[in-house]
Amino acid sequence: MSVRLKTKLSMGLLFLFIVILLFGVLGLYYINRLSNDGRQVLQNNYESLIYCNRMLAALENINVKKDATTVFRDNLKKQQANITEIGEKEATDELTKNFSEMLVNPSDTTNYPDIRRSIYQIQEVNEMAIQRKSAAAQHTADNAKNTLAIVFTILTLVAFTFIFNLPGIISDPIRSLSEGIQEIAGKNYKKRIYLKQDDEFGDLANAFNIMAGKLDEYESSNLAKIKFEKSRIETIINQMRDGIIGLDERRNILFLNAVAEKLLGLKEGDINGKYAPDVALTNDLMRTLLQDEPKKTELKIYADNKESYFNKDVLDVTTNQAVIGQVIVLRNITPFHELNEAKTNFIATVSHELKTPISSIKMSARLLTDRRVGDLSNEQQELIRSITDDADRLLKITGELLNMSQVETGKIQLKLQTAEPSVIVNQAIQAVQFQAQQKHVQIKANIAQDLPLIQADVEKTSWVLINFLTNAIKYSPEDAGIEVYAFRKDGKVEFLVKDHGNGIEEKYLPKIFDRYFKVPGSHDHNGTGLGLSISKEFIEAQGGCIWVDSRLGEGSQFGFAFTPA
Repeated sequence: MSVRLKTKLSMGLLFLFIVILLFGVLGLYYINRLSNDGRQVLQNNYESLIYCNRMLAALENINVKKDATTVFRDNLKKQQANITEIGEKEATDELTKNFSEMLVNPSDTTNYPDIRRSIYQIQEVNEMAIQRKSAAAQHTADNAKNTLAIVFTILTLVAFTFIFNLPGIISDPIRSLSEGIQEIAGKNYKKRIYLKQDDEFGDLANAFNIMAGKLDEYESSNLAKIKFEKSRIETIINQMRDGIIGLDERRNILFLNAVAEKLLGLKEGDINGKYAPDVALTNDLMRTLLQDEPKKTELKIYADNKESYFNKDVLDVTTNQAVIGQVIVLRNITPFHELNEAKTNFIATVSHELKTPISSIKMSARLLTDRRVGDLSNEQQELIRSITDDADRLLKITGELLNMSQVETGKIQLKLQTAEPSVIVNQAIQAVQFQAQQKHVQIKANIAQDLPLIQADVEKTSWVLINFLTNAIKYSPEDAGIEVYAFRKDGKVEFLVKDHGNGIEEKYLPKIFDRYFKVPGSHDHNGTGLGLSISKEFIEAQGGCIWVDSRLGEGSQFGFAFTPA
């Protein structure tokens, strides 16, 4: 018959409960018996001895003290009510008789010896009772001691048996199960646990063996498939044109594909399993790849006998939301760089070539307005103004495209020199004054006194300020005002253009300096969306900073700042 683990534990706890209950019952039983024996001695025999002693003392003082007779009588009555032993009643009756005879003639002392003898007889009876009851109490105490000692010995032996056997009943199967689980964790699916127990641990061991068998079967059936998938993935990775490096969670190198081997100048077999930072000590590219920088970075690497460009992507490999490794991917973007460079050169060439015919068209339109050539009708004059406006617009677009080509190629040509802020402000205002007058917009300059000189490219800085003013005029209502400020703040010289137009929504402000970005709903179909982007590049190339502050319905403020020379 099998005993379940729960039953074993319940039996153990029940045994402990019986031990506590048995000791409690026996202790209370013997304590109660001893208490009853002691109470009988005190309440009966001991009180009779007190009464007798009091009567003896009163007898000696009957002829001396007036209340001695009363004391004797009171104690005699108490003794008459406290007769508990055999022979005590006869002695008490004899004492009563002798006391009555004495009361007839108190001065006659002839019966005093009889009275004393009766009292001594009562004392002797009670003293013998006390000795007898004390012996009985001692016997009860001895029985209690012996009984409790026997019970304690038996229960102690049984308890020791539980102490030595019960922990093993629980710990031994747990130890076997723990060892089996560790073996399974180490992928030893051949491990089995054999427990000769028909309880919960036995059931658990059987379930464990079934699980290990299933895992062993799964491992055997899928090993070939996994190896095939591994080979297939390695083949795909090696055929990719991107460099791929795999790291585990400890940053040890797991694999390299052929492209990564070529870029690093290393063989996978030589560094496989090595700590990547150790490899980086002697390999500059590996050191660059392991640097803590944005996970998406563009790198220039000499490959294929030319300078090539790669995007570095760092991909985290996760399982259960825990990072267990990384894959570094070097994507070859050299063809895109070459296309972008060709596009930039094409735009620069076309823009440069267009400037001359556009300037000629503008000059011819201006000559046609000269009266020496001949008078023109109103319709002809309107056509010439339209031609002039379109030529100006084309010249502005080609100028922006040329500037953008400089920015994209990184060949911004700066002529840095010390300059007065007031000269830059006045030059910009003068360049847009005619445009502002056509729209009846007043431009007010607010230039602080004693401004320090700045180190800047006057032409490009004025171009930025002109771009700010042109936009402010374009988006300002007629008869409005525009303020231009130049002042010193926090150790820098700041330039600020403030208009009172509709302003820009806050969500568009982070993109305002992006290339080709136009604020939705601005109705600016003539611009390229490059002006503010070029302005940002020009200012930052000179070591300055640029910003915008705007609220819808309250106008906009565009500014930039330089450190004094």
